[in-house]
Amino acid sequence: MEYLDAINEHLLRFSPDALIVVDDGGLIRFANETVTSLLGYRPSELIGRSLSLLIPERLRERHISHVDRYVREPESRDMGAQVGDQFARRADGSEFAVAIRLAPIRVKDRSFVAAAIRDVTERREFNEALVAAREEADRANRAKSRFLATASHDLRQPMQTIRLLNMAMQKMVPQPDVRELLQQQGQAIENMVRLLNALLDISRLESGAIRPNIADVPLAKVFEELRTEFASIARTRRIDLHFQATDLVVSTDRILFYQLLQNLLGNALKYTDEGTVSVACSSTADALTISVEDSGVGIPKDKLERIFDEYYQVDTHGMKRMGVGLGLAIVKEVARLLGFSVRITSQLGEGTQARIRIPSRQIVVRSTAAQAAALAAGDPDAHRRERLLLVEDNEGVRVATELFLKLEGYEVLSTSSAAEAQMLFSPLRSDDVVIVDYHLEDRHTGLDVLFALREQSGRNVPGIILSGDLQSVLRRVDPQPANCRFLSKPVDTTALLKAICELSDIRLQNA
Repeated sequence: MEYLDAINEHLLRFSPDALIVVDDGGLIRFANETVTSLLGYRPSELIGRSLSLLIPERLRERHISHVDRYVREPESRDMGAQVGDQFARRADGSEFAVAIRLAPIRVKDRSFVAAAIRDVTERREFNEALVAAREEADRANRAKSRFLATASHDLRQPMQTIRLLNMAMQKMVPQPDVRELLQQQGQAIENMVRLLNALLDISRLESGAIRPNIADVPLAKVFEELRTEFASIARTRRIDLHFQATDLVVSTDRILFYQLLQNLLGNALKYTDEGTVSVACSSTADALTISVEDSGVGIPKDKLERIFDEYYQVDTHGMKRMGVGLGLAIVKEVARLLGFSVRITSQLGEGTQARIRIPSRQIVVRSTAAQAAALAAGDPDAHRRERLLLVEDNEGVRVATELFLKLEGYEVLSTSSAAEAQMLFSPLRSDDVVIVDYHLEDRHTGLDVLFALREQSGRNVPGIILSGDLQSVLRRVDPQPANCRFLSKPVDTTALLKAICELSDIRLQNA
């Protein structure tokens, strides 16, 4: 205890913070030795002088209001709203950012304020760098979103043209050897489409540009669409493709959910030479599990932990490399967005099992009769040939689409603008189906065209909307209009024909 006074005096004089004591008149009554290194004044030069000496002139008016407020409500606290919000003035006139801690002192009948002052220039610069980095990241994200929107439209347009022209030529050319070449070309085109879709999808998912649009999604309907999409691939590879019957409905984003299953099923077929690929469901009290199982080449145990990494592909023991390794990375991101979990198990040489766990709160049950009714429409081979009205501002896409549809046996009228559509398509026939690109150069959307034609005819004209950025469009169009289908570019020709058929069946049922 005999050294206590000396220790206190030493700490006060040589504290790491500059310490000053100001009386109720704003005059400095004490300053420790640290003020010299921080402010450039010797303690004796400050005693008896106004505290405003240490405040930059531009901030003195604000400082007076701070002092007045503190005198009314004295307490130990930080001065100023934020770190780096306060500045002090050195003896040489330079300014620097400070943090100031205030504490009231009462000595006999006099009131004083003790202030601990610390240089926070580095911290302030760090905070400013963080803010600048955050703003730059936000700008980069906005630029990325703009790029993705442009790429989705501009890159998909020529792919749409090439795909449709290839399908048309396959129908027109009689020579078997030329048809075989066209089929090989078609396969290359499909590979390009899948790669483009995967690159754009993973970029949009990682940028946060996609938000789930929740609705009731019948599993039976999704399974039927997957069966239609992958049936020809399964036949070509001599694979038995099986889907379990179900009457369950999942509350989720239909597009993302389909994409998740599409990637898992595509992987299963890709790595199965012969055998089976099956999609099944099983329920417990707390979850529904959808499994996609194959009898393919399998995955080594030491590779399983990396299969969800972007651009990673497992060594398939001599099999040709397929894709760029984005399918399961997309599955992981989509599952995260939807609140699902995905688990992959595999045995080398015996096959792979992908299991999607969906929480029970997202499951709805409906009757088998309702399920059967939902699947009643859509046989592409059992419809009459309607007249199709095509609106597409890209000439190459328009010519290719019109050629393909005419070869399918349809009567087609086509135009490039909304204004021409209203004149060319007047009067509308009862069996007309409108096919229109969502993004048109004359500042109209495909929906604008469809709604104008509906108003002109006084009825719900069936419409198919095509878009290279379908997910963004669907999020802007909520709810979706009745008697309408939305398809992604480059359009899958089977899906296009099926949509025409479904809309025609709906029209006949309502007639």
